[in-house]
Amino acid sequence: MKDFSGKIAVITGGGTGMGRELARQLVAEGCSVAMCDLSEANMAETARLCRSEAAQGAKVSTHMADVSIEDQLNKFRDEVARDQETDKIHLLFNNAGIGGGGSFVNSTRAEWEKTFNVCWGGVYYGCRAFLPMLMKADEAHIINTSSVNGFWASLGPQTAHTAYSAAKFAVKGFTEALINDLKLNAPHIKCSVVMPGHIGTDIAINSRKVLTGEDAISAETLVGARRQMARMGVAVDQLGDDQIVALIEDQGRRFRDDAPTTAAQAAKIMLDGVKSDTWRILVGEDAQRMDEMVRTDPVHAYEPGFFERMASAANWRLGGART
Repeated sequence: MKDFSGKIAVITGGGTGMGRELARQLVAEGCSVAMCDLSEANMAETARLCRSEAAQGAKVSTHMADVSIEDQLNKFRDEVARDQETDKIHLLFNNAGIGGGGSFVNSTRAEWEKTFNVCWGGVYYGCRAFLPMLMKADEAHIINTSSVNGFWASLGPQTAHTAYSAAKFAVKGFTEALINDLKLNAPHIKCSVVMPGHIGTDIAINSRKVLTGEDAISAETLVGARRQMARMGVAVDQLGDDQIVALIEDQGRRFRDDAPTTAAQAAKIMLDGVKSDTWRILVGEDAQRMDEMVRTDPVHAYEPGFFERMASAANWRLGGART
């Protein structure tokens, strides 16, 4: 697919980050966009930006949906058909994701499963919901966002990271399996798996809101943050709750603002990958370095020394980063 003009794209998680930048860049090329998110306010801002930048003929629609709930994805699909006045789409970006549920041992089952169900279930349900509309297009492309945690299931030796990593491995494996499945059964549909490194998004901030349903930092989140900070060598017994809250909020801002790759840069890499029919899209120099190191020495990939070498080569600060 060399040209997006006149095409219709569906984007999950379009309210912020890479989803917002994908929408902006697509409409600028004349592609109509239908996006879903959990935040109506965030989507409204994305839509405002898109409409001010859209090429003539590009249509923008916004839809509320939790991608971890299949009925809501099916409702989203039906609304896309109605609002875009179409029975087909050309591009499906299964982009929505959250962090959380790090420990299979200590995290609550609800948090663990919510993280897994958004990051993996959102991709699976998205593909199920929109496959009939992709089948009706003359050409189509599925773009599933995994992560560097889809080939390296860790954020370092001091951080449990099971739900997100397990989901991103599932996304990677599913998309790779689709390559041959689509060749055999729907050859006009291509697919790509996207594996970003540290991208400047609000995922750290948004994830907490999705998991707790509240803007404020909960007492349970504070307990977990204290435990994690203590493992990282922070003297948390000398800090009050207000100071811990400030550290959490600052970490979220720094994750977004200090990233080596911006969300706009990541979106461009993804769209260039679609145009060049690249099935495996690594986003960011850190993702390139990490991929090389894990492939070269997979046996030692989860040892502390390996992480320290990789963090240095990928320009990661200790404590890690994710998409």
